[in-house]
Amino acid sequence: MSYLVLLRHGESEWNKQNRFTGFKDVDLSENGIHEAMLAGQKVAKAGIKFDQIFTSTQKRAYDTAILAMDAAGQEALTKSMIRHDDLRERDYGELTGQNKDEARAEFGEEQVHIWRRSYDTRPPGGECLKDVVENRVRPYYTTTIKPMVDDGKNILVAAHGNSLRAMLIILGVETPETINAAEMPTGVPLVFEIENGTIKKRYFLDQP
Repeated sequence: MSYLVLLRHGESEWNKQNRFTGFKDVDLSENGIHEAMLAGQKVAKAGIKFDQIFTSTQKRAYDTAILAMDAAGQEALTKSMIRHDDLRERDYGELTGQNKDEARAEFGEEQVHIWRRSYDTRPPGGECLKDVVENRVRPYYTTTIKPMVDDGKNILVAAHGNSLRAMLIILGVETPETINAAEMPTGVPLVFEIENGTIKKRYFLDQP
């Protein structure tokens, strides 16, 4: 049995301010730092030891990985952590930096909902989830992460809400039709138990 663990970064300063963050590189909030450390404690309690960490090039993701692994007693692993642009958050284009409530007031509740949750409708100047899946995460997962998973390695992917939702589609546990209902809470590890390349269990580590 091997483990693939998906970890959305802890709360960022712009999460806290209810802003569209996307490609903007922002820091974790104080609560986000706590969430990241708590995630590591949950991993330690579950007894999961990782062979490799993958993360995005955005600091809220790799800071989360570093804090979590320090709390899990696996800090040495962060020296070989692999960061890649393909695991970055979805690009929100012209919405980046805008407060979500202000965007709803400007563009309408329905339009903002479509931009946020439609699988294949892009916000102005940005990416839709389909772009994230097909142009970035699927190719990177297939060529770089999946071979390690297939080899029975324990893998941590510390990334973002939308790049991890993309992973759920790529792993075949969600579809473009069901992905809207799939939530990735900040700082809560999502564990996949894998045997001979087949996912046997999927669960959140909710308790430290």
